[in-house]
Amino acid sequence: MPFAYFDSLPPDQQRAYRMSDGVSTLRVRAPAALGPLVAAVREALATGERPPLERATAKLSDALCERLDVATVRVEVLEVRPSTEEGELHGLYTWEPGRRPRLQVWMRTAKQARVVAFRTYLRTFLHELCHHLDFQLLELPHSFHTNGFFQRESNLFQQLVPRAMPRGGETQKARARNRKGVADDTPPR
Repeated sequence: MPFAYFDSLPPDQQRAYRMSDGVSTLRVRAPAALGPLVAAVREALATGERPPLERATAKLSDALCERLDVATVRVEVLEVRPSTEEGELHGLYTWEPGRRPRLQVWMRTAKQARVVAFRTYLRTFLHELCHHLDFQLLELPHSFHTNGFFQRESNLFQQLVPRAMPRGGETQKARARNRKGVADDTPPR
């Protein structure tokens, strides 16, 4: 069932919406081989330092793009999320003609500037990467938030963080950090 804004879209955008909604999975070649890159993102996030997190996220992004046979995207990790009365901005994907696409992810909450939880960060990154994949892999003319889009995001997450991996499967250092308090694991929407 389409989201409420579907009816306000022109016919060409409704077609793109339906195409997006019809794709629920993306198959990553050998996702288990990306485990060390996912672990590196987790570890870098646990340090609370932006440069190592940006490097680790860019490596994971490049590997995912390579395994999905699409052009890479420039990854930028930023500190405190911008916010308005409507909420906080978790991530942003931009693509201008003639320029390399850019994916931005914020690593700290707006109100308390706390480092976000690993699952929240990874889901935000994958959400923005899905916008890139809509254009590069699915060759859609528009990237809409459809049920299929959110299913693709979850599908990528499940391939990178299999259910067999316990939610608390982080390192001892990350567990200690989490006991001190980080943002919740609410997935971005």
